[in-house]
Amino acid sequence: MPGKSYRGPMPPLTVQETDLRDALRRNVEKLAGEIGERNVPRYRALAAAADFLESSLRESSYEARRHGYEVAGMTCYNIEAEIRGSDRADEIVIIGAHYDSVQGSPGANDNATGATAVLALAGLFDGKKPSRTLRFLEFVNEEPPYFKSPAMGSRVYANECKIRGEKIVAMLSLETIGYYTDERGSQHYPFPFSLFYPSIGNFIGFVGDTSSADLVRKVVASFRRHAKYPSEGGALPSAIPGISDSDQWSFWQRGYPAVMVTDTAPFRYPYYHTRADTPDKVRYDQMARVVAGLGRVVADLVGLIED
Repeated sequence: MPGKSYRGPMPPLTVQETDLRDALRRNVEKLAGEIGERNVPRYRALAAAADFLESSLRESSYEARRHGYEVAGMTCYNIEAEIRGSDRADEIVIIGAHYDSVQGSPGANDNATGATAVLALAGLFDGKKPSRTLRFLEFVNEEPPYFKSPAMGSRVYANECKIRGEKIVAMLSLETIGYYTDERGSQHYPFPFSLFYPSIGNFIGFVGDTSSADLVRKVVASFRRHAKYPSEGGALPSAIPGISDSDQWSFWQRGYPAVMVTDTAPFRYPYYHTRADTPDKVRYDQMARVVAGLGRVVADLVGLIED
């Protein structure tokens, strides 16, 4: 991977990062605390989450759109907001995350953190003028039993993009981005990656399949250029456990380059897919640093044009 992962003491949060931290905490507590477990069996909560995300995007002056489809007799929604690009409008960058939670879990880190980071990034780009078209997506039904099925929200959406002939040049899937620790031995991997990657779970990871290797390198280089936060990256065969375990998989299936941005939750987070995945487990200061760095990455990807 290009560049070097940040090492050293963390500088104080900037004003922007402090504001991000407070907004992220507030929204994670809304999704995973007040609304709680949200999936098709808990449809009322799933619908409440969709309403909250749509209204939050509209508060940032976006014209949020719902894309509905039927699952088990219920209408489920992907939620989309877009900033049309200027001179390269046909080239599309998607920033997405799933907002449903696995059955039996309130889903704070998995994946209220990703869903609220999408809101935060949408807020950062409100009123900006990118060269490429920028879309923010909140996906439904990523968790089992719908994962990798025709009812998976991101799969439905990626298929629609392909049918329309859209040119998606980059997709970032924000998946469990809220847990970090400096405890030795806290980070685990499928064999043999422990030989190459750190054993302390204090970094953000950027993961793609081999067909997305160029995008992985571009994203890692941008993050390391702008953010003072530890990072690791890899472009690996999708058959390796964990590599395809989120919405980026849906875009790979349609030939689009995509990267998962993750704290590698199944290999680090002790509360993964449990009832204990609650808002108090999220490390909001660290998450704010990551989201601020991602804002700079997205700006690079879309060719932001400042006034």
